[in-house]
Amino acid sequence: MLTTFLVAACGGLADSAGPPAADTGGTGPITFAIGRDTTAYLGPLIDRWNRSHPAERVTLLELPEASDEQRAQMVANLQAHSDVYDVLGLDVVWTAEFADAGWIAPLDRSLFPLDKVFPGVAATAIYRDRLWAVPYVTNAGLLYYRSDLLAKEHLKPPRTWAELRDDAMRLGAKYRIGGYAGQFLPYEGLTVNFAEAVQSAGGSILSPDARRVTMDLGPARRALDFLVGGVREGWIPREALSYKEEESRLAFQEGRLLFARNWPPAYGPAAHSRLAGKFAVTRLPGPDGPGSSSLGGVNLAVSAFSKRQKTALDFIRYFTGPEIQRLVLTEGSFPPVWAELYDDPALIKRFPYLPVLKETILSARPRPVTPDYNQVSLVISSAVSGALDLGRPTDETVAELRQQLGEVIQSGG
Repeated sequence: MLTTFLVAACGGLADSAGPPAADTGGTGPITFAIGRDTTAYLGPLIDRWNRSHPAERVTLLELPEASDEQRAQMVANLQAHSDVYDVLGLDVVWTAEFADAGWIAPLDRSLFPLDKVFPGVAATAIYRDRLWAVPYVTNAGLLYYRSDLLAKEHLKPPRTWAELRDDAMRLGAKYRIGGYAGQFLPYEGLTVNFAEAVQSAGGSILSPDARRVTMDLGPARRALDFLVGGVREGWIPREALSYKEEESRLAFQEGRLLFARNWPPAYGPAAHSRLAGKFAVTRLPGPDGPGSSSLGGVNLAVSAFSKRQKTALDFIRYFTGPEIQRLVLTEGSFPPVWAELYDDPALIKRFPYLPVLKETILSARPRPVTPDYNQVSLVISSAVSGALDLGRPTDETVAELRQQLGEVIQSGG
């Protein structure tokens, strides 16, 4: 599916034969390139390392917020074999591409406690049975909802698309706010929103090895009709067609939406806003019950062109360890990758959504492991955007999308 399983599982702690693991030499100051820190939590965490490693200080290089723009900036740097970046914060779907291109160094699995990590999350760092990165934070889409308004109406959070539609239309009109929004600008976020709708409808987009198009027209049409119908009927505001993660977060947090699909990091800022105590989260709805999220997150990798790979490796070991994993949640509201933290009573008391998030992560579907994922995503987001603009019929869009994906797979991107 943009969806289904990864090619390689995470079994065993010994890498197979192949290129040598990251260079054990090279120490000194390093740079850490990652997407923009919208919750301002990274600086203090990096300061913890810097205080105890004055000769190996880490400088944070914040890249754009949107994943497409982050990737473009990283690729331009790595294609030039630049050593400006030492540690890379990679979207989980980039592992195969960056490994296949020789831009990141393979790692020794025995250095990392991968058994502590959710199995599906650990698998996102593996390509062709080698470890190329280390899971740092995970992600799974959640439905944010105005618990105060639903309580006034004696309603439970919606579990199906029909319930979401009815609540969004009726209460949106009654309280004069938008009904529902996700990430609908044509970029990776829209690909994820469409993939979640397809898999929630029981379908898939690509085979696990990303070599076949498996998108049945029925589930895909049902998924697209759900999104397009929302725009046509008005319970998805047209303004949402320009939303990325931050825009949708602000729209919900500022009280302009009844429901919003977003990642867990949106929870912390909302909990410290005027919306505190007035919202909650639940699993994404589907046609007939709870739906399925796409698995997101960030893995940390060592640039193949770094001249200080030992420091980079040591920093990754520290930054993916138990101390920082807890702080990733408590300071940044990001979902940690260590499974045991989701069962910690103290953390559950402070973050009551953790059980729902754990369930969502375990039921989430990973995106395909393919070096051509970026091209696949561009094709999907472009086609879906055309339908959401109400410029193309859903039947025509789905049929053409299936054909275009086949061309991408056959051509190798």
